Amino acid sequence: MDHQLFNYGNRFIRGLFYFFFGLTIFFAINSANLILGDNAQTGSGTTVVTALVLIVAIAAVLAGFAYPQVARVFKWVFVRHQAITASVLVLVTVAWQIVFVLCVHPAIGFDVDAIHEALIDPKTVNTMSYFSQNANNLPILLAQHWLAQTFHTTSWLFFDWVTLLLTDLSAVFNILSVAVIDRRKVPTALYVHAGWLALFPMIIVPYTDAWVLPFVSAYIFCYCVMSYGHVHWSIKVVAAAGLGLNVALAYFMKPSAIVALIAIVLVELFQLIRREYWQDLTWRSGLVVLALLLVSGGAGGGAYVAGNHVLDTQTYIKINTARAIPAVHFMSMGISGDGGYNAKDALKMAQLPTKKSRADWSKKMYLKRLKQRGFWGYLAFLVKKQRNNSADGSFAWIKEGHFILHGTKPSGTGFARGLREFVYLYGTRLGDFRYLAQAWWIVWLVMIFFGWSDQHKFTQVLRLTIIGAFIFLLLFEGGRSRYLIQYLPAFLILGTLSFRRSLTILRRLFSWVKLPD
Repeated sequence: MDHQLFNYGNRFIRGLFYFFFGLTIFFAINSANLILGDNAQTGSGTTVVTALVLIVAIAAVLAGFAYPQVARVFKWVFVRHQAITASVLVLVTVAWQIVFVLCVHPAIGFDVDAIHEALIDPKTVNTMSYFSQNANNLPILLAQHWLAQTFHTTSWLFFDWVTLLLTDLSAVFNILSVAVIDRRKVPTALYVHAGWLALFPMIIVPYTDAWVLPFVSAYIFCYCVMSYGHVHWSIKVVAAAGLGLNVALAYFMKPSAIVALIAIVLVELFQLIRREYWQDLTWRSGLVVLALLLVSGGAGGGAYVAGNHVLDTQTYIKINTARAIPAVHFMSMGISGDGGYNAKDALKMAQLPTKKSRADWSKKMYLKRLKQRGFWGYLAFLVKKQRNNSADGSFAWIKEGHFILHGTKPSGTGFARGLREFVYLYGTRLGDFRYLAQAWWIVWLVMIFFGWSDQHKFTQVLRLTIIGAFIFLLLFEGGRSRYLIQYLPAFLILGTLSFRRSLTILRRLFSWVKLPD
């Protein structure tokens, strides 16, 4: 009976995952970002850049199929010597990131600007009002204030360097997680992460989306060491402390980033119904598990208490906690319009005087909107919102209000101006960036999609993390794929681990194509 229940639970996780993921990959393939030439839907069409990339890619594929000697060269470079090739590719990608930040580091708008303004003058009325309502951004403000004091600068370029460092640190932890699970897949992880980093301009947006990434990746890595690492128990104790500490740091940076921890806990608890688990459990292994739980809980709890003490006693900026926006407000926004930010709701939160009145109004609006949609209307809305939440491979680049301050057109001359054309709202090559980012997102999704036969426990953790991410964004404020960034470690690691299985299935599906030996 326990075996059947365990198998049923695994099938349920996999089925739910593929339901959500199937919608995502369908919407991604049908994204307006993939329109070639003039694009009336996005307003930013592709140019000769995309055409050249496609021509080179298609020519390489055709050459590989038509000329066995070319295929052998590709195999020699990208397969037999993949460790060297992938490592070089990662180094080239990091160099590209550095050049990109040097050339493109504009002032960013929306919440990012509010944090930056607080670094310059925390005593303005608007700044204090913003943080009173959005106390969730106080931790990143204090972190940036500490960095500004330590390095004596508040420049956008400096904080872009920090964002780049944190993003790449996340990639390092992801690759280490893959190394723990299956060392042979590290070169694949290097390829995957090089592709991601090369097409991830969020490194010039110093905000919680990117800043939370290393903490999420770190606690996933610590879990891998604890659960799958063939190391001495003392190393696992250190990893347990690291897990607790990084979970707390991730929570303070972006509370919704602990979804992966919830997935870990649920999958581990699910193992308890297996008879084999109890048969294999010895008093020694039981003590190790208990010690790891205590250390992890103690480190996480201690960091949480210490973090709250810092927030409660900080004197850098004066805030009124009674002005805080209730969580139900984000649920109410999440069911309005396209499920994203609602300016009228935000204004109402600023007008209502008490926390209770804000919560009551948000509950009232949530129920009203839910009733107006009706059962079938709400289901249709959720399907549409899933598209908005997850289909855009550019992660909603430039789609926030006042995304880049001080102008929407690229300025300057030369090579730097050329790079800016790819990322500014009225840049002539914005459509090229969106097309390439979307194409890579689809490749990434396909790598995950066809790995359905993998029933490894860690794979189920990653799938459940992505399920949790999708459900969270469907219930709360979403409406754009930028909110998926905090969950990218799960996508990246799962894509890496699923690559070989997916490639095997794709070869079977296209077995009519004769590949050269």
